[in-house]
Amino acid sequence: MKYLLWLLKAAIFFTLFAFALNNQHDATVYFFFGTYWRAPLVLVVLAAFAGGLVVGALGMLPGWWKHRVAAAAQTPAASEAQSPATPVATAAAVATAAPTISATDLPAVRQHGL
Repeated sequence: MKYLLWLLKAAIFFTLFAFALNNQHDATVYFFFGTYWRAPLVLVVLAAFAGGLVVGALGMLPGWWKHRVAAAAQTPAASEAQSPATPVATAAAVATAAPTISATDLPAVRQHGL
């Protein structure tokens, strides 16, 4: 399995390398007010990809921040609820809270002969 992953990574690398070698022609990107950028096509594609990553990460930032604030607000309340309990009582609560699985809850396993 390890060799298969290395083979896949090598195939992706050589595909991207061949793409870069085949797209060395100059491309011109026109901006506002008559400004432009002239660079090899592979750099233009790479810049567009990097810009998309940045815009995507910035778009996800408010959600990450909201979840981080919610997790930080929840942590002190959870630790205060557990701090008065003794370790023995906590272990007993964990042992009794664990669900039990009976043989009827498990799916039937079918054996197929070769």
